[in-house]
Amino acid sequence: MQVLGVIPSRFASSRFPGKPLEPLAGCTGIRKSLVCRSWEAAAASKAIDRLVVATDDIRIREEVESFGGECLMTSSACGNGTERCALAFEQFGDEFDIVVNFQGDAPLTPDWFVDELVDAMRNCPDAVVATPVIRCNGAALRRFVDDCERGMVGATTVVFDSERRALYFSKQIIPWTAHNYSDEALTPVYHHVGLYAYTLEALSFYASLKPSTLERQEGLEQLRFLENDVPMTCVEVDGKGRDFWEVNNPDDIARVEQGLMSAAIT
Repeated sequence: MQVLGVIPSRFASSRFPGKPLEPLAGCTGIRKSLVCRSWEAAAASKAIDRLVVATDDIRIREEVESFGGECLMTSSACGNGTERCALAFEQFGDEFDIVVNFQGDAPLTPDWFVDELVDAMRNCPDAVVATPVIRCNGAALRRFVDDCERGMVGATTVVFDSERRALYFSKQIIPWTAHNYSDEALTPVYHHVGLYAYTLEALSFYASLKPSTLERQEGLEQLRFLENDVPMTCVEVDGKGRDFWEVNNPDDIARVEQGLMSAAIT
C-alpha cells in the first residue's frame, strides 16, 4: 500500500496569522520555520512514500522550496486541512492507497506515531480513518486545565468506545473528572494528536460533504466524519517520554521549542 503524506499549510490562521513561517529554535539554537520543522518530522517516518506541503500561499511555497521540499498549490476555498488533503490527492490519481494528514503545526510528532497509524490502517481492513491518541498523565491534564482557565484554546481531547471508535472530540476536557492525579498517574483523559490516515474513499466522501454543525461549533474538522456516520479508529500511541504539543497560539512557541531541545532535535 502506497502512502502519500500531506502537510496542509495555511498562512491566514485566525489565531496565529503567518504561523507556518514562524521560526523555532532547536537544540543547537538554529532557527527553522514551523513548516520546515513539520516537514522534517514527517519525513522521518518510513511509512510515507511521498511527502508534499499543500498550501494556497506563495510565501509558504517559496519557503518549502527553499529547504528542498515539494509543494502543491491548492485552492484558497479549502475550509480545513482535510479538504486540502483531498485536493492534493486529486493531483496524483490512483498512485496512492492511503493519505496521511500531517499537521503543519506539530513538529514534535514522533515518526513512530505515523508508522503505527499506517500499520493500523494496513492491519485492520475495516478501518477507513484512523487517528492517534495519547493517554494523559496527571501533569499533562493539569496543563490542559491551566490553559482552559486562562481562556486558551489548546489541546483537543477525545472519548471512544470499547472498540476504540471515536465517540466525540472536543476542545474542552472530556470526560470530566474531579479526581486529583499525581504527575505520573494515568487519567481517563486522552489527548488527540492531530494526525490522520484516510482511505481514498473516506477522503473523497468527506470532500463531498458540507461542513457539519458540530464541526463548525467546535472548530474541529474531524467531527464531519462522525456526524456523517464515518467511523474513526483511535490508535493509542506512546510518547516514550517525549513532550507532545502543537503550536496553537503564539504562547506555544516557547513550549514547543523546549520540546525540540529536550528531544535533541536540531
